[in-house]
Amino acid sequence: MEDTFYLEEASLDADSEDGFQYDEVPADDVYSISGDEGEEDFDTTVQIIEEKANNSPVAVNTEEETNIVVSRKRPEVTEDFVRNFLVRMNMMATLDCFQTEWYEFKEKQILKEEYSSNVPDIYIRNRQLDEKVNSLQIDLDKYKDAANKSKEIHLKLRKERDFHKMHHKRIVQEKDKLISEIKRLKQHYESYEPTLKALRNKYEAAMKEKMLTKLERDRAVAQIEGLQSTNHFNALEGAQSMALSTKSKPSMIGCSLEPSPTQRHPNDSEFPPDKGVNPMLSKKLTPCTHLTRSGGYRLTNSFTAHDMSVSGMALHPSKQLLATVSDDKLWKLWSIPEGEIVMTGEGHTDWLSDCEFNPQGTQLATTSGDTTVKIWDFSQEKCVMSFPDHTHAVWGCSWHSSGDFLATCAMDGTSKIWDLNSVRCRYTLRGHADSVNSIEFLPFSNILCTCSADKTISLWDGRTGLCEQILYDHPHAINHATFSLQGDKLASCDAYGITNLWDIRTLKIIASINFGTYPVNRVAFDPAGSVLAAASHDGTIYMYDITKMTTSTLKGHEDSIQSVIFDRNCEYLLSSSSDMSVKMWS
Repeated sequence: MEDTFYLEEASLDADSEDGFQYDEVPADDVYSISGDEGEEDFDTTVQIIEEKANNSPVAVNTEEETNIVVSRKRPEVTEDFVRNFLVRMNMMATLDCFQTEWYEFKEKQILKEEYSSNVPDIYIRNRQLDEKVNSLQIDLDKYKDAANKSKEIHLKLRKERDFHKMHHKRIVQEKDKLISEIKRLKQHYESYEPTLKALRNKYEAAMKEKMLTKLERDRAVAQIEGLQSTNHFNALEGAQSMALSTKSKPSMIGCSLEPSPTQRHPNDSEFPPDKGVNPMLSKKLTPCTHLTRSGGYRLTNSFTAHDMSVSGMALHPSKQLLATVSDDKLWKLWSIPEGEIVMTGEGHTDWLSDCEFNPQGTQLATTSGDTTVKIWDFSQEKCVMSFPDHTHAVWGCSWHSSGDFLATCAMDGTSKIWDLNSVRCRYTLRGHADSVNSIEFLPFSNILCTCSADKTISLWDGRTGLCEQILYDHPHAINHATFSLQGDKLASCDAYGITNLWDIRTLKIIASINFGTYPVNRVAFDPAGSVLAAASHDGTIYMYDITKMTTSTLKGHEDSIQSVIFDRNCEYLLSSSSDMSVKMWS
């Protein structure tokens, strides 16, 4: 326990009680000991002090009051010790009882003198030691907590170090493996060098022989013309005409994709000449920009179309009819906007992925996970053709503007062009390294667009089956790609919500829109090509105004949206979803 001190205030007045007048001692008193007198002996110094004490008493300042503070230590008595203990322990009720009984005994003088005396120092010392022990114990607990936390952090850092160390070793092993593979491939490619050199020599020799043959041919033709002029070799006219006709025919060497005359079917269709004119460019179409304004759209109709997810849909080219396909293996025909069912078709053995009306609107093509493509005729109300050549699930289809050709794409990494008149596959388009997820003809053209999970978009010439251009700008698997009706823009969407807008004339990106972290399953242009609708996996339709570069949303589906489509008059937008419903927005 700390020592207890008491402060007492005292003052000295100018007029003392003894009535003696004190004089002020000046600072330069002659009796003061200065530095110059330091050499005096001890006896002289004692004599001066005694003389000063007898003749000049110490005076105090009579002009000012002087406050003197005296502190002294008072030993703690027994009752204070007990009282302090009870206060410290917050035992106030016990303190009241103690004080009542103590003072009662004290007044009655029945307390022993030893209990009224001071507390022995050993108790005070013990109390001080107890308080110090408690303080040290608190500090010890704090240090233990800090040590435990430091230990946990140390263990955590050790685990992280071991993890990163193991990861580093694995990376080093993979690096060593890659280095060895690169060395092996380098040696392998070096082994081709002699073969390439030999082929190069053969090519040069063949070119020399070709040049010599050309010279010989020109010389022979000159000789024949000279003989004809002298009329000595009229019998060679037939041979000359045969040689000239042979010379005029183009060579078929290397054109493996173009069918030879012996392979052509008598009912094969001919692709129309590509004049490069889109009749939709001359028409004035109303843009659907009102669907991108806040409050400019609303849900007008909704109906349950299938028992399972509605994976695709298509609008009739001239009538108010909607075709839908679903995972329930059925396709259905609906009248819109009423949403009344008109026809149901069944025949596929697995889920359906897409459908498309032919340009005349008399037939419907459906694709399925059973690897087949079926053509349904509405007048006969049955399947009239079935193409089973794909080896994996078929994802999509697209009609040529003539209605004689149908293009399909599949998970097997290939696309096919089918001739509806000869009922056979005309071309198989190979080039993608992964599943081909969508395919579409450029409107009123022979150009095909395919997109794949290998992150590329390919443009093909449907007349030859050759790839004309590859676009590489998507960082993830591409789900769908579509042309605008005017044929001047292309939109593509991928599995990470990125949608790119391309200029077909320059094959460059006009805009890249991020619609969130969820995949965009399908995109669609409005008839005027000014608004882009994107069906997202989060159940939202994103409307992007191309001219203003603004985005709005349509929400109403309870599950991922699989398809969106505008009508030709831009009066409404249709959407299908995994929640088994079709909704109409206007």
